[in-house]
Amino acid sequence: MIGTGSYAYFWRWSSRVDEPWSLAAQLADTAELGGAVFQICDYPPLLELDPAGLREVRRLADDLGLRLELGTKGVRGEHLARFLGLADALGATLVRSMLFTPESRPTLAEADAELRQVLPAFEAAGVTLALETYEQVPSGDLVALVETIGSDRLGICLDPANSVAALEHPADVVERCAPYTASIHVKDFAFTRRDGWVGFTLEGARFGEGLLDYDQLDRAVRPDERSITRIVEHWLPWQGDAATTIRLEDDWTRATLAGLKERA
Repeated sequence: MIGTGSYAYFWRWSSRVDEPWSLAAQLADTAELGGAVFQICDYPPLLELDPAGLREVRRLADDLGLRLELGTKGVRGEHLARFLGLADALGATLVRSMLFTPESRPTLAEADAELRQVLPAFEAAGVTLALETYEQVPSGDLVALVETIGSDRLGICLDPANSVAALEHPADVVERCAPYTASIHVKDFAFTRRDGWVGFTLEGARFGEGLLDYDQLDRAVRPDERSITRIVEHWLPWQGDAATTIRLEDDWTRATLAGLKERA
């Protein structure tokens, strides 16, 4: 199942544009582009919605034929329990999270204890918790945590671009995490020389024009043979003005969705 998420519309809903898009506008655009799922990920306005507002988001997603997923950070039991409640209200079947937050960096043992506390509720609700690969936690440690806990409702949100900053090769991360992958964040990326050739910048690229070996990822994970969602994201730097940035963001979203559909 292919779709988009909040990071595909990062600049569209940011405070740097004159008319930020609402969540409803992002959902409508995703449906218009032929997406089947939308991941509301690290999106603060979600937490401001009252029960009526949550019901309206669910109704709109249902009307548009979209499945919803959620995304947050952290593994503290009470925090994940809150997002499980949001998932229930929205009919979401997956919550993506990360081990660390800006305020909390649990050890693997502490993360294990917190996850074991909350996972029975996820299992009872039929909601999958997917821990994302990123540079702050080696992918081998993330896999070991998932294997040790051994819950059918605990998996990995695979984003091989994130782990490059920790000198993990994307292909290695993909092969290591493939058996446990529940969701994929699809964003292309590339290194560019900084001015004066003093170092490099790692940033997003238009799908198919960067270093992401999507075909290798697709073969390893086999998303069409398993219930795995592919969520379009971008690492798009601000382009100097809102109009240029939004135009490029829109182009990258369309290009990524088209590329994924061609390979499906």
